[in-house]
Amino acid sequence: MELKNIKAVYFIGAGGIGMSAIARYFIGRGVVVAGYDKTPSTLTAQLEKEGMLIHYEENVDEIPHACKKQASTLVIYTPAIPETHKELQYFREGGFEIEKRAQVLGTLTRAAKGLCFAGTHGKTTTSTMCAHIMHQSQMDCNAFLGGISKNYGTNYILSKNSPYVVIEADEYDRSFHWLRPWMSAITSTDPDHLDIYGTKEAYLESFRHYTTLIQPGGALVIHRGLEMKPDVQPGVTIYEYSREEGDFHAENVVIDNGDITFDFISPVENVTGVKLGQPIPINIENAIAAMAIAQLNGCTANELRYGMRTYGGVDRRFDFKIKDDRHVLLSDYAHHPKEIYQSAKSIRELYKNRRITAIFQPHLYTRTRDFYRDFADALSQLDEVILCDIYPAREEPIPGVTSQLIYDNLRPGVEKSMIHKEDVPQLLKSRDFDVLVILGAGDLDNYVPQITKILQQK
Repeated sequence: MELKNIKAVYFIGAGGIGMSAIARYFIGRGVVVAGYDKTPSTLTAQLEKEGMLIHYEENVDEIPHACKKQASTLVIYTPAIPETHKELQYFREGGFEIEKRAQVLGTLTRAAKGLCFAGTHGKTTTSTMCAHIMHQSQMDCNAFLGGISKNYGTNYILSKNSPYVVIEADEYDRSFHWLRPWMSAITSTDPDHLDIYGTKEAYLESFRHYTTLIQPGGALVIHRGLEMKPDVQPGVTIYEYSREEGDFHAENVVIDNGDITFDFISPVENVTGVKLGQPIPINIENAIAAMAIAQLNGCTANELRYGMRTYGGVDRRFDFKIKDDRHVLLSDYAHHPKEIYQSAKSIRELYKNRRITAIFQPHLYTRTRDFYRDFADALSQLDEVILCDIYPAREEPIPGVTSQLIYDNLRPGVEKSMIHKEDVPQLLKSRDFDVLVILGAGDLDNYVPQITKILQQK
């Protein structure tokens, strides 16, 4: 179905972060947008305010009349929806055009210049940085992001005139194979989602295939030293980047008194005096990838400086809640060992002489089973580790796989304990902390407002 023929769009699983961005895109186009989700949330409430019709009962009768016209309705569903879902069955039996979120993003990358950010970790922050730089420049952009930008309070940016669309390219379920990027950055290829891929080799092969999808005339900006070797089409330029080496890198890095500045070294044009609006050491590398893609698409030195200086971060990505002499509290979505390693390293770099505690909720039984030793190594950089039960998400329990596996492999000298997430607020009331980070992609973050209040009252 061509975009111009779509009069209504129906979402099955409307409240996900990725689905909501596409919903906002179609709301902006002025078509009827409706959908189903299992439970109300802050995000679904906001979508309803913006004009989306959402219901929370699996019921064909609740589907709006405008969405029952087969010739002009596009149905978008999330892979988490079972095939037995009554509404999905209704649309299948009616011969409606039904697509996954990733397929819709693929259509948009064919109709626009897709600037896509892939990687096991770093892609949400890097894509949001690039979207902010582009949006604040004369180039502008549309953007579909994997997190809520603090600059805009949303995961979607609309431009009626820009040919560019910034997209977070998700490797889960091989979704990013639907995309046709004009340019792409790849931040990392550390094996993950082995419940889907099975082996490290299959995971790396999936990224290799993704690189073949970049359009001739475009470019790949890839982190230096990755195990995955790209396989681009003729006419695609490959650039390497890292913090200290590569075609794009940083020099003259200064980390002082909570500020970070550096010079951006580039084959296009060097940019001196870049200051990070979110001054975290790992963001130096993220900024290099974001600025590289923005610069290759026409952003000037001053636009790069302004974009990075005014970048406000992403919810749950190294997200400071309290930052004073008595307490530091931050929430970080890190849920892969390499992410946690980088997060812990950055916290240690920022707070060299302070006691750092992490409360970590592992995400998925399979990921814990596959990487528990790596999780323990990453967390062992900190002074104290408090482990919660595993957040199962889509999975059933695996016998013998619990947070105890990580606990038992933490290095000697690390103070450690285990706790149920429901008991975390009481723990915070009963003792004090210096620097505290809430880690993980599960639902422990729901307690962060309460934790913030407890610490502020101390």
